[in-house]
Amino acid sequence: MSITNELLNTVLRHAGQEVSRKEFLSMAGRGLAVGVAAGALASCQDKPGPAAAAATTPLTGTPAAEVDAATTYTAPEGQSVPSSEAVSPPARVPTGLSEPIELEAWKSDVDPKSAPTPTPLPPDKRVGYALVGLGHLTLEELLPAFGQCKKSKPTALVSGSPEKLKKVAQQYGIKPESCYSYADYEKLKDNPEVQAIYIVLPNSMHAEYVIRGAKTGKHILCEKPMANSVRECELMIDACKQAKVKLMVAYRIQYEPYNRAVRDMIRQNKFGKPKYIQAQNSQSSANPDHWRHKKALAGGGALPDIGLYCLNTARFVLGTEPTEVFGYMHSTPGNPLFKEVEEMMSFQLRFADGLVVDSITHYNTHDSRFYRVNTERGWIHLNNAYAYKGQALQTSHAEGSAKMENHITLGAINQFAAEMDHFSECILEDKQPHTPGEEGMQDQRIMEAIYQSAREGRPVKLPAVKGKDAFRGPEPK
Repeated sequence: MSITNELLNTVLRHAGQEVSRKEFLSMAGRGLAVGVAAGALASCQDKPGPAAAAATTPLTGTPAAEVDAATTYTAPEGQSVPSSEAVSPPARVPTGLSEPIELEAWKSDVDPKSAPTPTPLPPDKRVGYALVGLGHLTLEELLPAFGQCKKSKPTALVSGSPEKLKKVAQQYGIKPESCYSYADYEKLKDNPEVQAIYIVLPNSMHAEYVIRGAKTGKHILCEKPMANSVRECELMIDACKQAKVKLMVAYRIQYEPYNRAVRDMIRQNKFGKPKYIQAQNSQSSANPDHWRHKKALAGGGALPDIGLYCLNTARFVLGTEPTEVFGYMHSTPGNPLFKEVEEMMSFQLRFADGLVVDSITHYNTHDSRFYRVNTERGWIHLNNAYAYKGQALQTSHAEGSAKMENHITLGAINQFAAEMDHFSECILEDKQPHTPGEEGMQDQRIMEAIYQSAREGRPVKLPAVKGKDAFRGPEPK
């Protein structure tokens, strides 16, 4: 078979590239397919293209340029509509389950990059959780968050309400035999579908249920505040160490992208060294019979419930520990909400380098949740900093005669899904959580000093702590 000029030109034109299916079939119809295939193959072997050389995973799918759009679909009833070939767009598909599929590019560099495609583990590979307590947080946030988890799933429930147990189990596909009362809590030991226990109970119950849970051999994720005293925290940590199970405190802020971005700016001295931080976390309560207003159950009022976010987040973004605290506490006389717990706590954290964190937390104002980091050459302000969603990050600095204010938008995540997946990752990879029990105990130690200062009307010194992130585990992925 002689090679025509048309064939030769086509082979040269496609050197280093794939021949499109359309052209290949067209040439095959003229008896030339074999020659083209051999020529194109030899050319590709002699001179691979840059994309092919750089690729570590084969590209699959069909480029749009090779799709024949001039086709028609005819229904059995006879109706015809324009259509095109059924093909898969180009993509790189790694074999590892934790590696994202890389789809073909379609955005330019002038717009924000899309996030990687999700990489959920198959359901049978995910860590199974038993949720202990079916109150507001579990029903409104945690159970819905599992729908966005990649490594976690709910497999058991523990509650004192048989009615709630039955209904919630049906809603989320939990087996009836995986529903337990508080008296049956230890039976979790015999449930192979449970690898982790999430304690979502009033603060006064955390220590008991962490200690009892550790004895089942399951890993423990505990809501904040960790407990009502430093002594309780010590017992919880010891119980988990003796049982050789992991213990993590649910500080969702440390896994939230906006707060992590502020931390990175501070650690990198983006606008110079931080000099002082203003922080506020306030909301309005209404039910005097709720456990949060009972000191025996809550341990305190605004400070351990929502003021803790100001405290823990400041420690997180700075990476260092305060050396002294000063607190002022107040409750409106005669208000039934605050017979046992404080309505307001104002407190200062003082650091060895002279930096001051000035915080206020309140149980009787319209919600306000922000902090501002004031630095040598600018400021960083995060509104809705401690909220479940709606974070808004703004920075300010000067450039010559201009004052630059930037609004930074990041991809939103479900904070509860992020923290649960981190704990699941620690279980699957056998590593220490980023927010272990020691992190929760340090907050409790500082809160006890703030209460002491408020009672005595004087500053209270704290034990010196050296180094960065002294109480935290490895960085989450």
